[in-house]
This record gives sequence, C-alpha cells and structure tokens, in this order.
Amino acid sequence: MSESKENTTQDNKPNNLAGIKNIIAVASGKGGVGKSTTAVNLAVALRQLGLKVGLLDADIYGPSIPRMMGLSGRKPEVNVEDKEFYPLQNMDVKLMSIGFLVGENDAMIWRGPMVAGALSQLLSDVKWGELDYLIVDMPPGTGDAQLTLSQKVKLTGTVMVTTPQDIALLDCRKGIQMFQKVHVPTLGIVENMSQFICPHCGESSPIFSEGGAERLSQEFKTDVIASIPLDMQIRQDGDDGFPIVAAHPDSKHAKLYVQLARTVKEKVDTLNRRKLSIPIMQA
Repeated sequence: MSESKENTTQDNKPNNLAGIKNIIAVASGKGGVGKSTTAVNLAVALRQLGLKVGLLDADIYGPSIPRMMGLSGRKPEVNVEDKEFYPLQNMDVKLMSIGFLVGENDAMIWRGPMVAGALSQLLSDVKWGELDYLIVDMPPGTGDAQLTLSQKVKLTGTVMVTTPQDIALLDCRKGIQMFQKVHVPTLGIVENMSQFICPHCGESSPIFSEGGAERLSQEFKTDVIASIPLDMQIRQDGDDGFPIVAAHPDSKHAKLYVQLARTVKEKVDTLNRRKLSIPIMQA
C-alpha cells in the first residue's frame, strides 16, 4: 500500500488526524464547573512548554472557545475543492469551533444525530497538521458528543473537571464511569473553585465545600492533578479573550495551570511508554 493511501480514509479524503500524537478530552459531568476555562488555559500552557497544540471546541450547543481565545466573529478559511477547513490560530494554538461557523448569539437547535455529524466533521475536515496535543473541550454530560469522540478517534485520556460541590461530584463520577466503559483512561481530576481567597484579607473560604475531588480520586484510583481557587482575574481574562496563563503569566493562578500542563504531559508520556513496552503476542 502506498503512503498516500495509508494517509487517506475510506472515502479518499485525507486523514487530518494522522499528524496528531495525543488527543486529550477535557470533560465534566456537569456544566458551569469551569471546564472550558481549564481547556483553554491547559492548551496555552502546553504551548508555553514548547509543544505544538490544537484546541477543538466540541461543545456544539454552547461553544465558548471563540470568545475565550479572542477570536469572536472570525471565520476559518475553507478549501472548497477538498471541503476542508484551515484552523484559526491565536497565542500560537490552532483552534476550531462550531462557533466560528455560526453567529455568536445563534441557538443550535439540533437533535443528537446532527450533533454527532457536526462533531465528526470538526474532527475529520480540519487540516490540523502536525500536533503534539489536541485538546478537546467537551460538552457537559455523557451523551452523543462523548460517544462520537470515543468511537471516531483514539483518545489518549481525559482530564475530568469538577468543583468540590456534591452535585458536581455526582455528575463527574458518571463522566469517569462512561469513559471507563469505552476504555479511555482518566489522567486526573481538576478541582475548580476549590476555595475562595479574599482579595482584601487573604482569608481562604471553601464556599463550595472541600475534599470532594480527593475522595473521588481515591474511589477511581486516580489523582487530583490541580486545585484552582475561585478568582476574579481568571474569569475576567477568559471574558476578555486572553486566558490568564497568557495575560498574567507570573500570577499564582497562571502557574497552577502551567503545573497542570506539566502533570498532564508527564502522565501522557508515562502512558505512551507503557504502550510501547507491551510485548506483541505472536499468533
């Protein structure tokens, strides 16, 4: 088989995922826990570590990556002949989102099969090129998008995002269990809004409870790989389209995200080494 055929899919279209070494899903069982904030800061932090990074917004109903990465209203270039998109780029991270293809205020009133089809196109019809990491910002829940991603690509692992709140932890547990059933390893849990630190007196308050992510990590034999406090600057930078790791790289919170990126890289490297060390059984 020739090289050109090896790099094409059954319908003769280029396999645009062939140059991606690792695909990481950033997921949560529940919305509003800071999943997209985690995804954008993780992607930019990985780039700051010298890696080639892409960021795919798979949240079809609520795409937030265009706003959080400072590219609202922009449209990707299209290769009409091959029906392929070229990803946009900011902060040296390649980006694609359904939000680049529809109006920012347009409601996506789609049934499940349409969501699955759109996600499949975002995966296969984007010329990502060579990447060390593709970070996928998943929608909340355990539905069509999660199943489509698990079936269409070989996920390296997931980063699960939650708050310490019991309700968020219940849904995060379901998310971990779903990925386990499709044989995708959990790299670790990010506990967002772990505490509130008063900007005036410096006192720490666990307003969303505490210790929940640690208990959940023990239950599933994984790790809490970051605890990110509730902070106004993180929110403001995201709204301004300039994630905190880029806007305020010397801040305490930016350094937490950079450490998260290092931890994710270490865990992925360990997983990949284990895969290489597994002996091939002879027939």
